[in-house]
Amino acid sequence: MKFEEIRNQAFEANMKIPENHLALYTWGNVSAFDKKEGVFAIKPSGVPYPELTAESMVIVDLEGKVVDGKLNPSSDTPTHAVLYKEFAVNQNADVGGIIHTHSTFAVSWAQAVKDVPLFGTTHADHIQKNIPCTPYLSKEAVQNDYEKETGLLIVKHFKELNLNPAEINMVLCGGHGPFAWGKNADKAVYNGTVLEEICKMAFNTLALNPAAKNLPDYIVDKHYLRKHGPNAYYGQK
Repeated sequence: MKFEEIRNQAFEANMKIPENHLALYTWGNVSAFDKKEGVFAIKPSGVPYPELTAESMVIVDLEGKVVDGKLNPSSDTPTHAVLYKEFAVNQNADVGGIIHTHSTFAVSWAQAVKDVPLFGTTHADHIQKNIPCTPYLSKEAVQNDYEKETGLLIVKHFKELNLNPAEINMVLCGGHGPFAWGKNADKAVYNGTVLEEICKMAFNTLALNPAAKNLPDYIVDKHYLRKHGPNAYYGQK
């Protein structure tokens, strides 16, 4: 089987979408990137998760062209291609996997077109800032090339806010839903699952206290750096 490694990675990661309750039916996809080859494996469009196999994953290049595979790739393929090209190649961030879902709480924040405030240490363990939400795509962008323009909007939003995709590995697209990424497809699913849980916690926080404030910076820094800083001590060596 050609591109066996990334096909297997993408297949196993996609199977975790229903396992982690991140999507109903076929409402989500994961891709796995081979930077050296300049291609990624992605879920085929509209195929239910129980019917997926490693062989059914579609291999696509960074221009969105199918390199190998018998099925049509996910309709979100152009978004993945833009993010790999910009974040993994142009910015040299360690991005080897991307996930997109329609998980309930992340979509709720996206539909509200609101950043997710950094209320607590669970959030701070993973990123040091609010989870960004892009504005709506323009009418012209939607009519031009909707999925590609979605990726371009994410990239533009990160540049405008001076966000580093190596550190901020999740985003909401206004009115649409979440994307997350990681060093491989499995880590992308992890970050997508974390994103959904943080969105749920933030929603519940505001339900209990509409005047809730962001966690103080000194607590944010402590929790983030103990896992990701130069002197990190969380976990095993």
